[in-house]
Amino acid sequence: MGIRVNGKEIVETYRDEIRTIIKDVVDKGLRVPSIKTILVGDDGGSLSYVRSQNNLCNKLGISYNCIQLDKEISQKDLVDIIEKLNQDNSVDGIIIQLPLPKNLNEKEITSKISYKKDIDGLTDVNMGRFYKGDKSFIPCTALGVIEMIKNTGCIIKGKHAVVIGRSNIVGKPAAQLLLNEDATVTICHSKTTNLKQICKTADIIVAAIGKPGFVTSEFIKEGAVVIDVGTTMIDNKVTGDVCFEDVIDIASFVTPVPGGTGLMTTTMLIKNACAAWRDNVY
Repeated sequence: MGIRVNGKEIVETYRDEIRTIIKDVVDKGLRVPSIKTILVGDDGGSLSYVRSQNNLCNKLGISYNCIQLDKEISQKDLVDIIEKLNQDNSVDGIIIQLPLPKNLNEKEITSKISYKKDIDGLTDVNMGRFYKGDKSFIPCTALGVIEMIKNTGCIIKGKHAVVIGRSNIVGKPAAQLLLNEDATVTICHSKTTNLKQICKTADIIVAAIGKPGFVTSEFIKEGAVVIDVGTTMIDNKVTGDVCFEDVIDIASFVTPVPGGTGLMTTTMLIKNACAAWRDNVY
């Protein structure tokens, strides 16, 4: 039987680093890092993520505020809000909760965030730098995925990794980070044929497709490391893409939902905010 990856234990190391930074900030009489999150509408997954952001920021001493907007807001009005935050020197990190309502152009809106405050790594500048291998903010969930894999003790180099999902915020950056670690990477998606057979060859599986319980034991090679990025709300409960109880008997390690990559995502987000604060203040 495989091991349930304890996200709570893993994130504490990173959170201790943040606590040390914030203590030093307070001791010097400087303002603490500040994050502004923009939430349009009432998507269940986004609401859950915002709550976790707020709770963690309160625990770590980070200034946090969520700007919740009506789902019918116009593109222009939303862009105006982003531009004001870009010009506000007291704001270090700006987050746009995705997905946005269909009446809004997601790519155009995320591109309006100042790359210096883009702690989620969504702007064209940060994405371009990331894929070129230059210094940049990297999407936090993808960062969390890699850290979770490393914390299992898995040596990524030379392994076959399958990423199910090709979004700009998880699938693609997770695949790139795995490539950076010298894995051989296959990206699968809704149009992939023979998906189960491909996954069966994987030493590492990252499930990020937003289909609750989609990945079952039929997808898993014995001893594989399985990272579940799914966060779908079902009956007011966050549910992952992996059928945990079915997969745990075959895999070597499986991340639970909740209690897995979600914890790491919010921690990486705040770590990025501290880096943005440092560049802004100093």
